[in-house]
Amino acid sequence: MNINITDVFFDLDHTLWDFEKNSALALENVFKMQDISIDMSDFLQLYIPINREYWERYRKDEIDQNELRFGRLKDTFDLMELVIDDHVIVYLSEQYLHYLPKYNHLYEGAIEILDYLRPKYNLHIITNGFAKIQENKLNNSSITHYFKTITNSEMAGVKKPNAKIFDYALNLAETKKENSIMIGDCIEADVGGALDAGMDAIFFNENKVPVAENIKQVNHLLELKKYL
Repeated sequence: MNINITDVFFDLDHTLWDFEKNSALALENVFKMQDISIDMSDFLQLYIPINREYWERYRKDEIDQNELRFGRLKDTFDLMELVIDDHVIVYLSEQYLHYLPKYNHLYEGAIEILDYLRPKYNLHIITNGFAKIQENKLNNSSITHYFKTITNSEMAGVKKPNAKIFDYALNLAETKKENSIMIGDCIEADVGGALDAGMDAIFFNENKVPVAENIKQVNHLLELKKYL
């Protein structure tokens, strides 16, 4: 426990907001609306790692938003040997992003840990997600009021793990890096990025992947109480 911590920064997707569950529900709804018959289990088995790969490429500025949105669906359909016109894929992508924030399952313990932390710390968000969609996720899941500031990559002009987005967030929060800690699910973007920027960090290690012993980690959000 660092007694000097005054400000706690959270990632949103895969940390507080259950992206995989909400994404699956949104995709299933969109496919049904467009009369696309598809086995969701088979689709998700392919789509989830493809989506992660595309987000990693997006984070590294190898592709733009449109390439991410189109490519992750196109590649999955191709692997499933489904022939779907490109203009239909574009439309499906648009509809997916429209419906995604309407499903708002949070991780178990999310509200409890936010209620526990808010009286003790200033809480903030740092996300690489698209600004308007992230805003809708926060509002629709009724957790916006917990956070003093919300920083996204469009505001900062760079994405995690770039130190500039952490500097931007710290300035917006009017706090110092030595008084701040970052919590997120991505060891490179959230934890590595924060540490490189001079902040402390906690890895939300939901899948219990092996990490270096010096990395603070939790497997459940309520375990944050042992650090904060």
